[in-house]
Formats: sequence, structure tokens, C-alpha cells
Amino acid sequence: MVAVSRRGFILGAVAAGAAAAVPLAVPGAVRSGSPEPMPAARLPKPFQRTLPVVPDAVPVVRTPNTDYYVFRMRALDAEIVPGFRTSLWGYDGMVPGPTIRTTRGRKVVARFINELPGFHPSLGYASYTSVHLHGGMSKPQYDGYASDVVQPAQFKDYRWDNDECSRSLWYHDHAVHHTWTNVAMGLAGRYFISDPDDAKFRLPTGQYDVSLHISDTMFQADGQLYLAIDDTKGFWGDVVTVNGAPWPVMRVQRRKYRFRLVNGCVARSMVLRLSTGDAFQVIATDAGLMPAPATTTRMRFHNGERYDIVIDFAKYPPGTRVVLRNNSFDYNDDYTHTDKVMAFDVTGDEFDPTDNQVPGELRPEYGVATLPVPKNVKVRRFRTERQGGEWTVNGSTWNDVIDSNYQLVAATPMVGDVEMWEFHNSSGGWTHPMHVHGVDGRLVSRNGAAPFAYERGPKDTYFVAGNETLRVLMKFEHAGKYMIHCHNGVHEDHDMMVQYETVDPSGVAADDPFDARATDYTGQEL
Repeated sequence: MVAVSRRGFILGAVAAGAAAAVPLAVPGAVRSGSPEPMPAARLPKPFQRTLPVVPDAVPVVRTPNTDYYVFRMRALDAEIVPGFRTSLWGYDGMVPGPTIRTTRGRKVVARFINELPGFHPSLGYASYTSVHLHGGMSKPQYDGYASDVVQPAQFKDYRWDNDECSRSLWYHDHAVHHTWTNVAMGLAGRYFISDPDDAKFRLPTGQYDVSLHISDTMFQADGQLYLAIDDTKGFWGDVVTVNGAPWPVMRVQRRKYRFRLVNGCVARSMVLRLSTGDAFQVIATDAGLMPAPATTTRMRFHNGERYDIVIDFAKYPPGTRVVLRNNSFDYNDDYTHTDKVMAFDVTGDEFDPTDNQVPGELRPEYGVATLPVPKNVKVRRFRTERQGGEWTVNGSTWNDVIDSNYQLVAATPMVGDVEMWEFHNSSGGWTHPMHVHGVDGRLVSRNGAAPFAYERGPKDTYFVAGNETLRVLMKFEHAGKYMIHCHNGVHEDHDMMVQYETVDPSGVAADDPFDARATDYTGQEL
């Protein structure tokens, strides 16, 4: 494995393990003379496709305590715009990738083999990858450290212990300086940790427990992805997809459904609501069930965030269409149909009435969600701003981390410490969903006021709007170096990412992010 150097990407005989660093003036896809986007009249029409069900990943080996998987990152063609074939990258040839389901305490070993073409078909960068389990409490070497990359014709085994509470996660690419384009190409999927103890809540299960992977994209006139950006502000598509399909529709029965949402967009933030104006219940945030459900008619929904919501269709007569709509932020670029996400068509079909509840109390005992703020709690401040055309955290970028040989850290909490992290955005217009790897937190306040009721569960991604200051309480339990970055992928690649290091007070050295390096793939079996 070769760690990517400053502003570099790897070229050369990667199959043989040879590599040479070649400078890249600006990461991502800022370029002139870009192809024309597809005319709006040729784009898919909303509510023409049935919501796809993403297949579950199947272990190649199961032992009493571990599931072993093999995923191949490959190029594929898919028809998203009628009459056109679009080149994508997927895990096992699927976009989104297969859903990984596991149980708390059951380990997963996932081998990711990079079988992508050597270079991106239109942007020309080398197709290296790094897999991040977003929201998982991974060891540093299995966290998808941005510079710990897997070259084409290489593989890496990621080992996840899954000791955390039940939660709705996702896995996605995190390769240095090319995260947003790799994710836009399709390298993302869902990952769910369940806990048998949750059965007592009688929440919707089985066919009534539905994963919704929400994203947006844009197409060139020839049907290929339009990945050019005019500035490093962000990337906003004019087509919203759910589970890979544009504006799909789902038939639902007259009962409660649990929807596990992830905002997998590169940059688009949303405000979700139902077309009927009715309320829905939020039962889980990024890192698991809330202490109690929150009822709302609108929910802000930002890049990288996950929310589990329950919609009760019992009140609607058969034949009713309920649309999940999106109210935008001024910061977004909006198009004709980006105010829509998907539709639900209510049927009169018979349904299973079991597991059709939302109790008034869920996880009041979950640590970080109810952890008291200690007296004299240590406060660390993180300033998000744009400097010299790049996005920074406290004036630093990931290139500064690379230049320090990965030693530069923005914070050094001790294992067991409880700290208050303050994210301040002095910009009047820029927004930043800040993701902190390796630790759960609780949003305590926004500009001194209480957070929205639906944000009061355990989280790992925190939206900081212009002129906002957020305070987040965290308890650090995993030693090692972990990244902090904006989850607007364009900001992340340009170059809004730093790292912190949680230190073991006993003096035991933590695992290093480069401890498990990628290996040339020659057909090795697990």
C-alpha cells in the first residue's frame, strides 16, 4: 500500500505495486470546457419507477462469531435516464452496494477488492479507494483513513467488531481528494447493526422496516454522469434518487412503517416533509435509538446524517398518494423536481398488525444521549472557514496533515474523557455538516438554544449553518487517530479535513491508521 502524497495521486504499474506520485493542481473535477448537462425534458419523470429493494450481502463464510464477506469494486452500466446507459462504479456491481446486516457483538470481516479501471473514465485520476464505515466505532486501521488507499488490483480486509448499540450506518468511499467523485460514481451502501433487545419496543420490522438511500446526481447530454463543478462550493444534482432509482414510488399498507434514511448526497441538504402536512415520528438519529421519539412535520436532513422515521399510513384511505417532499436551503442549487424525493401509494391490502407501535420511551439509558455536562468541562473550539480558495478547520487542511507525516492533530483527548466540542461557522452563507469519526456525541445547543427535538439522540454528524455555533458533548472511548471533516464532499476534497488523536492514559500505544495495508490481489481467499 502507498499512502497518497501531498496533492498527489498514484500512477504507474499498480498491478505490480509500483507507483509514482504526480501532482494534481486541484482535486476533484473543477474544469473548463465541460460537456453540456442533459436537457430537463430528457430527464426521468417523477414517480414512474418502483422503489428498488437493495439486496442484502451474503457472507461467503460464517463462523460462530464472525461473518466474512467479499466485495468487488467494479465499473457497471445502468439505465437511470430512460434510453441511456450510464457508467457507474459499484460494490459488487450494484448502486447502492449490497446491504450488510449484523447483530451487536457479531464481528464482520469484509474484503474489498479494487477491480475498477486504472483511471476515472472522464476525469482521469487514478481509481484508488478507501472504505469508511460511517458511524461505526472502527479501529483506526479499519476506519477508512483517507490516505490509507487501495489501488486498482489491490484489496484490503476491513474488520469491524460491532460492539456499539443498534444503529443505521452506511459505508462509502473516503479516498483522499477524490471522495466526492467516487461516491457520486456509486461507491456507497447501507450497514445495519441490530440488537435482539430492541424487539421489546415492537417497532415495525420485516417488510415494514425499509432502507431509503437518498442521493442526487446530474447527467450529461449523452447520459454519462455530469461531474464538473464551477467552484468548490458543492455539487447539486437535478435528479433525486432513492435506492438508485429516480423519484420512485412505493406501495404501502395502512399501518406504520419504519424508514431508515441516509442523506448520501454529495452536498445537498434537505428539509423533509409529507405532502399532506401530517406529522411523522423520529425514533433514531445517526448513532442509534433516541431516548424518546420526537414528533415533527419537518426535518432538516444533511449530508451523511441518518434518521429513522415512522410514518403511519393508517389514516389515509386506499388510493391516497403521499409524497415525501424536500424544502431546500438557500445554499443549495435547486431544479424543477428537486422539491420531491419519492411517493407512497396507500393500498387497501391486508397487513400484519404485529410490531406496529412506537413506545413513548426508547433508549433513556443510552450514555451519550443523556450524559450530564460535567462541571468545568473542557471545551475545544473548531473554526470552519474558507481561506485561499480552500476550506479549512482552524486554518488547517488535510494537506497539512500529510505534510506533517500524519502527526498533526487538532485535539488530544484521553480515553474516558468527556469534552465539549464547539463548531463555529462565521460565514453568512456557507454551511458545513461536520462529521467526527470514532466517537458518538450529543448536540447540546445551537447558538445557545436547544437543538430541534428530533436531533436529541446520539449523533456523529452536526450541521453548522452560516453564523452558527454548535456545542457537542462527547465521551472518548477508542484510542487512535480519527478524522474530522465537512461531509459536503466537495468541501472535504478541497480540503476541509483534519484529525484528532484519543490517547490511552496508561501509555499503551494505539493502533496506527496504516497498520493494515492493502495487498496486491492475486486471487487470495479469505
